[in-house]
Amino acid sequence: MRTVDGEGEGLLSSDSFSYTVQARCTRAEASALLGDLTRQGELHPLIVRVRELPPRPGALASYAITDRLELGPLHFPVTYQADVLIANEDEVVTVARQQPATTVRNHTRLRDEPDGVVRIDVEITLSAPAPLFGYAFRQARAAHLGLASRLGATLEQGRRA
Repeated sequence: MRTVDGEGEGLLSSDSFSYTVQARCTRAEASALLGDLTRQGELHPLIVRVRELPPRPGALASYAITDRLELGPLHFPVTYQADVLIANEDEVVTVARQQPATTVRNHTRLRDEPDGVVRIDVEITLSAPAPLFGYAFRQARAAHLGLASRLGATLEQGRRA
């Protein structure tokens, strides 16, 4: 459900999407992969560089992440900061912030299922200035669904390695 907050130039839009992945792994293995953003280049189709930064107050870890975005024939890098706020066997929470006033919150819940399968439920919430929102939301959804399509195989391959 898309919401709009604020007035005038400060108008922000917000919306969420979610997905579920199942993989034969442990919750600890899933949490370790999802909570280590240096490994997101293996999964996230837009990421071209991840640099670890000193953790911001309240964060377990902080990163500078560079994505390569496209707009028509133009290709351009965008660097943003991301923080891991929670990373345990039950959930992983990250928040990415990019100028102007764009925030992506990722809340992942991990749950054991029968036969050694872990269920990974992910909810992504994006907030951005109204004029940028449509583009940012489409890019975020496509990138995270691309990540989702690789996640199960990456976790299962890690178990076989």
